[in-house]
Amino acid sequence: MIGISGQTNVLSSRFGRGAADGLGKDLGSFVVATMEVPWGLVKERLGADPTQVLMVENMQLETIERQLESVGEVDTVLGVGGGQAIDLAKYIAWKRQLPLVTLPTVLSVDAFVTPAAGIRRGHRVDYVGESSPNPLVIDYDVLRTAPPELNIAGVGDLLSIHTACFDWELAHMAGASEYPFSQRDVDAARQILSAVMSQAVAIRECTDEGLQAIVDGYMRVNTICLPAGHYRVEEGSEHYLFYELEERLQRPFIHGWIVGLGVHLLSRLQGNQHEEAVAFMEEVGLPHQPSDLEIRKEDLRASLLALNDYIRSRSDLWYTVLNEREINQAWVDDALGTLSF
Repeated sequence: MIGISGQTNVLSSRFGRGAADGLGKDLGSFVVATMEVPWGLVKERLGADPTQVLMVENMQLETIERQLESVGEVDTVLGVGGGQAIDLAKYIAWKRQLPLVTLPTVLSVDAFVTPAAGIRRGHRVDYVGESSPNPLVIDYDVLRTAPPELNIAGVGDLLSIHTACFDWELAHMAGASEYPFSQRDVDAARQILSAVMSQAVAIRECTDEGLQAIVDGYMRVNTICLPAGHYRVEEGSEHYLFYELEERLQRPFIHGWIVGLGVHLLSRLQGNQHEEAVAFMEEVGLPHQPSDLEIRKEDLRASLLALNDYIRSRSDLWYTVLNEREINQAWVDDALGTLSF
Protein backbone atom coordinates (compact mmCIF):
# COMPACT_ATOMS: atom_id res chain seq x y z
CA MET A 1 0.00 0.00 0.00
CA ILE A 2 1.01 3.61 -0.47
CA GLY A 3 3.04 4.43 2.65
CA ILE A 4 1.04 2.01 4.82
CA SER A 5 2.49 -1.17 6.25
CA GLY A 6 0.48 -3.82 8.00
CA GLN A 7 -2.81 -5.58 7.52
CA THR A 8 -5.13 -3.17 5.70
CA ASN A 9 -7.67 -5.66 4.29
CA VAL A 10 -6.96 -4.15 0.86
CA LEU A 11 -5.28 -6.70 -1.39
CA SER A 12 -4.52 -4.22 -4.18
CA SER A 13 -5.48 -0.67 -5.11
CA ARG A 14 -6.08 1.76 -7.96
CA PHE A 15 -5.93 5.32 -6.65
CA GLY A 16 -6.10 8.53 -8.66
CA ARG A 17 -8.12 10.64 -11.05
CA GLY A 18 -9.75 8.42 -13.66
CA ALA A 19 -8.94 5.24 -11.71
CA ALA A 20 -12.35 3.78 -12.56
CA ASP A 21 -11.94 4.22 -16.33
CA GLY A 22 -11.82 0.87 -18.09
CA LEU A 23 -12.09 -1.07 -14.84
CA GLY A 24 -14.72 -3.45 -16.20
CA LYS A 25 -12.34 -4.82 -18.84
CA ASP A 26 -10.27 -6.47 -16.10
CA LEU A 27 -13.11 -8.20 -14.24
CA GLY A 28 -14.27 -10.97 -16.58
CA SER A 29 -17.99 -11.56 -16.10
CA PHE A 30 -19.15 -9.49 -13.15
CA VAL A 31 -22.20 -8.63 -11.10
CA VAL A 32 -22.62 -5.10 -9.76
CA ALA A 33 -24.20 -4.19 -6.42
CA THR A 34 -25.16 -0.54 -6.46
CA MET A 35 -27.91 2.11 -6.34
CA GLU A 36 -29.38 4.12 -9.20
CA VAL A 37 -27.48 7.38 -8.67
CA PRO A 38 -23.95 5.95 -8.24
CA TRP A 39 -24.50 3.45 -11.05
CA GLY A 40 -25.52 6.27 -13.36
CA LEU A 41 -22.30 8.09 -12.53
CA VAL A 42 -20.00 5.13 -13.10
CA LYS A 43 -21.40 2.72 -15.68
CA GLU A 44 -20.09 4.54 -18.76
CA ARG A 45 -16.60 4.71 -17.28
CA LEU A 46 -16.12 0.97 -16.82
CA GLY A 47 -15.54 0.05 -20.46
CA ALA A 48 -17.49 -3.22 -20.14
CA ASP A 49 -21.04 -4.23 -19.22
CA PRO A 50 -21.86 -6.36 -16.18
CA THR A 51 -23.70 -9.64 -16.45
CA GLN A 52 -26.15 -8.42 -13.83
CA VAL A 53 -26.90 -5.28 -11.82
CA LEU A 54 -28.41 -5.61 -8.35
CA MET A 55 -29.93 -2.47 -6.88
CA VAL A 56 -29.92 -2.22 -3.10
CA GLU A 57 -33.45 -2.60 -1.80
CA ASN A 58 -32.61 -2.67 1.89
CA MET A 59 -30.05 -4.47 4.05
CA GLN A 60 -32.47 -6.81 5.80
CA LEU A 61 -31.02 -10.32 5.83
CA GLU A 62 -34.02 -11.88 4.10
CA THR A 63 -33.83 -9.31 1.29
CA ILE A 64 -30.15 -9.76 0.54
CA GLU A 65 -30.47 -13.56 0.73
CA ARG A 66 -33.19 -13.34 -1.93
CA GLN A 67 -30.95 -11.16 -4.08
CA LEU A 68 -28.05 -13.55 -3.57
CA GLU A 69 -30.12 -16.41 -4.96
CA SER A 70 -30.65 -14.46 -8.19
CA VAL A 71 -26.94 -14.11 -8.92
CA GLY A 72 -25.76 -16.31 -11.79
CA GLU A 73 -22.29 -17.63 -12.58
CA VAL A 74 -19.85 -14.70 -12.53
CA ASP A 75 -16.14 -14.16 -12.03
CA THR A 76 -16.21 -11.04 -9.87
CA VAL A 77 -18.45 -8.94 -7.60
CA LEU A 78 -18.18 -5.16 -7.99
CA GLY A 79 -19.60 -2.84 -5.34
CA VAL A 80 -20.34 0.69 -6.57
CA GLY A 81 -21.68 3.38 -4.26
CA GLY A 82 -21.85 4.04 -0.54
CA GLY A 83 -21.94 1.77 2.48
CA GLN A 84 -25.05 -0.27 1.67
CA ALA A 85 -24.01 -1.03 -1.91
CA ILE A 86 -20.53 -2.03 -0.79
CA ASP A 87 -21.94 -4.18 2.01
CA LEU A 88 -24.24 -5.98 -0.41
CA ALA A 89 -21.26 -6.67 -2.68
CA LYS A 90 -19.21 -7.90 0.27
CA TYR A 91 -21.98 -10.23 1.38
CA ILE A 92 -22.32 -11.77 -2.10
CA ALA A 93 -18.56 -12.13 -2.51
CA TRP A 94 -18.29 -13.80 0.89
CA LYS A 95 -21.19 -16.18 0.33
CA ARG A 96 -20.10 -17.14 -3.19
CA GLN A 97 -16.36 -17.08 -2.43
CA LEU A 98 -15.76 -14.66 -5.31
CA PRO A 99 -13.21 -11.88 -5.82
CA LEU A 100 -14.45 -8.51 -4.60
CA VAL A 101 -13.80 -5.09 -6.16
CA THR A 102 -14.98 -1.97 -4.34
CA LEU A 103 -15.53 1.37 -6.05
CA PRO A 104 -16.89 3.81 -3.48
CA THR A 105 -18.62 6.87 -4.88
CA VAL A 106 -18.73 8.52 -1.44
CA LEU A 107 -16.50 8.15 1.62
CA SER A 108 -19.28 8.42 4.19
CA VAL A 109 -18.42 5.10 5.87
CA ASP A 110 -15.46 2.74 5.95
CA ALA A 111 -17.35 -0.28 4.53
CA PHE A 112 -15.14 -0.42 1.42
CA VAL A 113 -12.10 -1.47 3.46
CA THR A 114 -13.57 -3.46 6.37
CA PRO A 115 -13.93 -7.26 6.12
CA ALA A 116 -17.48 -7.77 7.43
CA ALA A 117 -20.73 -6.76 5.76
CA GLY A 118 -23.19 -4.69 7.77
CA ILE A 119 -26.63 -6.29 7.52
CA ARG A 120 -29.80 -5.72 9.48
CA ARG A 121 -31.91 -8.14 11.44
CA GLY A 122 -35.00 -6.09 12.11
CA HIS A 123 -33.65 -2.67 13.03
CA ARG A 124 -30.44 -3.98 14.59
CA VAL A 125 -27.10 -3.91 12.76
CA ASP A 126 -25.11 -7.13 12.58
CA TYR A 127 -21.68 -7.64 10.98
CA VAL A 128 -21.08 -10.90 9.15
CA GLY A 129 -18.61 -12.50 6.78
CA GLU A 130 -15.16 -11.62 5.59
CA SER A 131 -13.98 -10.24 2.25
CA SER A 132 -11.16 -8.05 0.96
CA PRO A 133 -11.21 -5.71 -2.06
CA ASN A 134 -8.91 -6.65 -4.90
CA PRO A 135 -8.63 -3.93 -5.98
CA LEU A 136 -10.00 -1.02 -3.99
CA VAL A 137 -10.62 1.69 -6.57
CA ILE A 138 -10.46 5.30 -5.38
CA ASP A 139 -11.27 7.66 -8.24
CA TYR A 140 -11.08 11.24 -7.02
CA ASP A 141 -13.12 12.48 -9.98
CA VAL A 142 -15.92 10.03 -9.20
CA LEU A 143 -15.88 10.94 -5.50
CA ARG A 144 -16.18 14.64 -6.29
CA THR A 145 -19.42 14.04 -8.20
CA ALA A 146 -21.03 13.46 -4.78
CA PRO A 147 -22.14 16.33 -2.56
CA PRO A 148 -19.07 17.36 -0.52
CA GLU A 149 -20.78 16.70 2.80
CA LEU A 150 -21.14 13.00 1.92
CA ASN A 151 -17.37 12.64 1.54
CA ILE A 152 -16.69 14.78 4.59
CA ALA A 153 -18.97 12.33 6.43
CA GLY A 154 -16.07 9.88 6.27
CA VAL A 155 -14.41 11.82 9.07
CA GLY A 156 -17.09 10.54 11.46
CA ASP A 157 -15.77 6.97 11.54
CA LEU A 158 -12.30 8.37 12.28
CA LEU A 159 -13.33 10.97 14.84
CA SER A 160 -14.99 8.14 16.76
CA ILE A 161 -11.43 7.23 17.79
CA HIS A 162 -11.64 10.23 20.14
CA THR A 163 -14.46 8.80 22.24
CA ALA A 164 -13.85 5.08 21.65
CA CYS A 165 -10.28 5.14 22.96
CA PHE A 166 -11.42 7.02 26.05
CA ASP A 167 -14.10 4.36 26.59
CA TRP A 168 -11.57 1.55 26.28
CA GLU A 169 -9.31 3.24 28.83
CA LEU A 170 -12.29 3.51 31.21
CA ALA A 171 -13.03 -0.18 30.71
CA HIS A 172 -9.40 -1.06 31.42
CA MET A 173 -9.31 1.00 34.62
CA ALA A 174 -12.54 -0.64 35.74
CA GLY A 175 -11.18 -4.11 35.06
CA ALA A 176 -13.98 -4.59 32.54
CA SER A 177 -12.19 -4.62 29.18
CA GLU A 178 -13.42 -7.42 26.97
CA TYR A 179 -9.99 -7.67 25.32
CA PRO A 180 -6.41 -7.35 26.57
CA PHE A 181 -5.85 -3.62 26.81
CA SER A 182 -3.16 -2.16 24.54
CA GLN A 183 -1.88 1.34 25.23
CA ARG A 184 0.20 1.02 22.08
CA ASP A 185 -2.95 0.52 20.00
CA VAL A 186 -4.68 3.46 21.69
CA ASP A 187 -1.67 5.71 21.05
CA ALA A 188 -1.46 4.56 17.41
CA ALA A 189 -5.16 5.22 16.86
CA ARG A 190 -4.85 8.71 18.31
CA GLN A 191 -1.92 9.38 15.99
CA ILE A 192 -4.13 8.38 13.06
CA LEU A 193 -6.81 10.81 14.20
CA SER A 194 -4.25 13.57 14.67
CA ALA A 195 -2.99 13.06 11.11
CA VAL A 196 -6.53 13.25 9.76
CA MET A 197 -7.32 16.36 11.79
CA SER A 198 -4.21 18.04 10.36
CA GLN A 199 -5.82 17.72 6.91
CA ALA A 200 -9.03 19.51 7.90
CA VAL A 201 -8.88 22.15 5.16
CA ALA A 202 -8.09 19.64 2.41
CA ILE A 203 -10.89 17.36 3.62
CA ARG A 204 -13.37 20.22 3.77
CA GLU A 205 -12.47 21.19 0.19
CA CYS A 206 -12.44 17.56 -1.01
CA THR A 207 -9.08 17.89 -2.70
CA ASP A 208 -7.25 14.77 -3.88
CA GLU A 209 -5.15 14.95 -0.73
CA GLY A 210 -8.17 15.40 1.51
CA LEU A 211 -10.04 12.45 0.02
CA GLN A 212 -6.96 10.27 0.26
CA ALA A 213 -6.45 11.29 3.89
CA ILE A 214 -9.81 9.73 4.77
CA VAL A 215 -9.05 6.53 2.83
CA ASP A 216 -5.59 6.26 4.39
CA GLY A 217 -7.09 6.82 7.84
CA TYR A 218 -9.51 3.95 7.32
CA MET A 219 -6.75 1.59 6.17
CA ARG A 220 -4.43 2.58 8.99
CA VAL A 221 -7.18 1.81 11.51
CA ASN A 222 -7.33 -1.68 9.99
CA THR A 223 -3.62 -2.20 10.69
CA ILE A 224 -4.47 -1.83 14.38
CA CYS A 225 -7.83 -3.55 14.54
CA LEU A 226 -7.43 -6.56 12.28
CA PRO A 227 -4.41 -8.03 14.13
CA ALA A 228 -6.15 -7.30 17.43
CA GLY A 229 -9.35 -8.99 16.26
CA HIS A 230 -11.64 -6.12 17.29
CA TYR A 231 -12.42 -2.45 16.58
CA ARG A 232 -12.30 -1.23 20.18
CA VAL A 233 -10.23 1.85 19.28
CA GLU A 234 -12.89 3.25 16.95
CA GLU A 235 -16.22 2.04 18.27
CA GLY A 236 -17.67 2.97 21.62
CA SER A 237 -20.41 4.98 23.25
CA GLU A 238 -20.70 7.34 20.25
CA HIS A 239 -21.88 4.40 18.13
CA TYR A 240 -24.24 3.17 20.83
CA LEU A 241 -26.28 6.37 20.66
CA PHE A 242 -26.59 5.77 16.91
CA TYR A 243 -27.76 2.19 17.51
CA GLU A 244 -30.42 3.31 19.97
CA LEU A 245 -31.67 6.09 17.72
CA GLU A 246 -31.87 3.83 14.66
CA GLU A 247 -33.88 1.25 16.57
CA ARG A 248 -36.07 3.92 18.13
CA LEU A 249 -36.83 5.81 14.92
CA GLN A 250 -36.62 2.75 12.63
CA ARG A 251 -34.76 4.54 9.88
CA PRO A 252 -31.15 4.69 8.74
CA PHE A 253 -28.86 7.72 8.92
CA ILE A 254 -25.83 8.93 7.01
CA HIS A 255 -23.30 7.07 9.10
CA GLY A 256 -20.59 9.68 9.56
CA TRP A 257 -23.12 12.35 10.47
CA ILE A 258 -24.88 10.33 13.17
CA VAL A 259 -21.53 9.20 14.59
CA GLY A 260 -20.54 12.89 14.69
CA LEU A 261 -23.62 13.61 16.79
CA GLY A 262 -22.57 10.76 19.06
CA VAL A 263 -19.08 12.21 19.43
CA HIS A 264 -20.58 15.62 20.22
CA LEU A 265 -22.77 14.25 23.03
CA LEU A 266 -20.67 11.42 24.44
CA SER A 267 -17.40 13.38 24.55
CA ARG A 268 -19.38 15.81 26.71
CA LEU A 269 -20.51 13.00 29.00
CA GLN A 270 -16.93 11.72 29.18
CA GLY A 271 -15.49 15.16 29.99
CA ASN A 272 -13.14 14.40 27.12
CA GLN A 273 -11.99 17.50 25.21
CA HIS A 274 -15.55 18.09 24.07
CA GLU A 275 -14.93 21.61 22.77
CA GLU A 276 -11.94 20.50 20.69
CA ALA A 277 -13.91 17.67 19.08
CA VAL A 278 -16.82 19.97 18.21
CA ALA A 279 -14.46 22.65 16.88
CA PHE A 280 -12.90 20.11 14.51
CA MET A 281 -16.31 19.05 13.21
CA GLU A 282 -17.14 22.68 12.57
CA GLU A 283 -13.79 23.33 10.88
CA VAL A 284 -14.02 20.34 8.58
CA GLY A 285 -17.72 20.92 7.84
CA LEU A 286 -19.06 17.61 9.17
CA PRO A 287 -22.86 17.82 9.46
CA HIS A 288 -23.80 16.36 12.82
CA GLN A 289 -26.54 18.51 14.26
CA PRO A 290 -30.01 17.01 14.85
CA SER A 291 -31.29 19.51 12.27
CA ASP A 292 -28.95 17.93 9.68
CA LEU A 293 -30.21 14.46 10.59
CA GLU A 294 -33.89 15.44 10.89
CA ILE A 295 -34.02 14.28 14.49
CA ARG A 296 -36.63 15.98 16.66
CA LYS A 297 -35.65 17.28 20.09
CA GLU A 298 -38.17 15.07 21.87
CA ASP A 299 -36.81 11.96 20.13
CA LEU A 300 -33.19 12.74 20.98
CA ARG A 301 -34.18 13.54 24.56
CA ALA A 302 -35.96 10.19 24.89
CA SER A 303 -33.00 8.36 23.34
CA LEU A 304 -30.48 9.92 25.70
CA LEU A 305 -32.61 9.23 28.76
CA ALA A 306 -33.00 5.60 27.68
CA LEU A 307 -29.36 5.09 26.71
CA ASN A 308 -28.06 3.67 30.00
CA ASP A 309 -30.83 1.07 30.09
CA TYR A 310 -30.34 0.33 26.40
CA ILE A 311 -26.68 -0.61 26.76
CA ARG A 312 -27.44 -2.70 29.84
CA SER A 313 -30.03 -4.62 27.82
CA ARG A 314 -27.44 -5.62 25.20
CA SER A 315 -24.78 -8.08 26.28
CA ASP A 316 -22.96 -7.62 22.95
CA LEU A 317 -21.96 -4.00 23.63
CA TRP A 318 -18.59 -3.11 25.16
CA TYR A 319 -18.04 -1.34 28.47
CA THR A 320 -18.06 2.45 28.02
CA VAL A 321 -18.76 5.67 29.87
CA LEU A 322 -22.43 4.66 29.73
CA ASN A 323 -21.69 1.90 32.22
CA GLU A 324 -20.23 4.41 34.68
CA ARG A 325 -22.22 7.62 34.35
CA GLU A 326 -25.98 7.89 34.49
CA ILE A 327 -27.59 10.35 32.10
CA ASN A 328 -30.16 12.43 33.96
CA GLN A 329 -32.68 15.05 32.93
CA ALA A 330 -30.50 18.00 33.97
CA TRP A 331 -27.57 16.73 31.90
CA VAL A 332 -29.82 16.18 28.88
CA ASP A 333 -31.25 19.70 29.15
CA ASP A 334 -27.76 21.20 29.18
CA ALA A 335 -26.53 19.00 26.32
CA LEU A 336 -29.52 19.68 24.08
CA GLY A 337 -28.95 23.38 24.57
CA THR A 338 -25.68 23.06 22.59
CA LEU A 339 -27.43 21.59 19.54
CA SER A 340 -29.64 22.90 16.74
CA PHE A 341 -32.99 21.38 15.86
